[in-house]
Amino acid sequence: MDTILKSTFELKSVVPWGRTLNEYCAFFQLTEDDLKKNILSIGDGPASFNSEMHQNGNRVLSVDPIYGFSKAQLQHRIEETRKEVMTQVRQNAEKFIWHTIKNPDELERIRIKAMQEFIKDFDTGKAENRYLYHEMPIPIEYADNSFELGLSSHFLILYSKLGLDFHIQSITEMLRLCNEVRIFPLLNLNAEKSEVLDAIIDHFNKIYTVEIKEVDYEFQKNGNQFLSIKK
Repeated sequence: MDTILKSTFELKSVVPWGRTLNEYCAFFQLTEDDLKKNILSIGDGPASFNSEMHQNGNRVLSVDPIYGFSKAQLQHRIEETRKEVMTQVRQNAEKFIWHTIKNPDELERIRIKAMQEFIKDFDTGKAENRYLYHEMPIPIEYADNSFELGLSSHFLILYSKLGLDFHIQSITEMLRLCNEVRIFPLLNLNAEKSEVLDAIIDHFNKIYTVEIKEVDYEFQKNGNQFLSIKK
């Protein structure tokens, strides 16, 4: 999800932008064994990741404040911001590597398809407790070590302006719940190295095994690494 958080969460502050299962696999080097794990995914927004995983018989709990809104509200916001987002992409095309995704038109098709898949699944997924309305870093009401793997795609580390404390508290909560946490990408919104990355590594390196791992996927320039933090 691409989101600008405020003290009072409002839908108008959200720029919904959904990714797919294939992209998550590329971001996080997810193996077949990883996909069968009990996964907690923070800030999924309107990604089709949960829906596609569910269709494959796998389990993900997606956590995001936008899940407090209705399907109709989310659909309206997606349509409302679609043109704005694509205008920004085209104006900043040099910040992306058009290899896996060939051009902005293809990007738009992929993103809209993912978000439509999410919208179609949303009400069912909420009823099945696969989509949880929640705002980090407030503790999630699950027991310690409830999940094997925690993921954060395009939220933690990327939104460096949320502050170091926000990131440390959010990652700490993920590590309470998960054996391993993976975060992608390690850039900020300007496609530069995130200002909070080094301090996050220094903080968690004292207790956990922390590694930066390269992946084959690169869409944002230099956005081909994820952070792994293991107990």
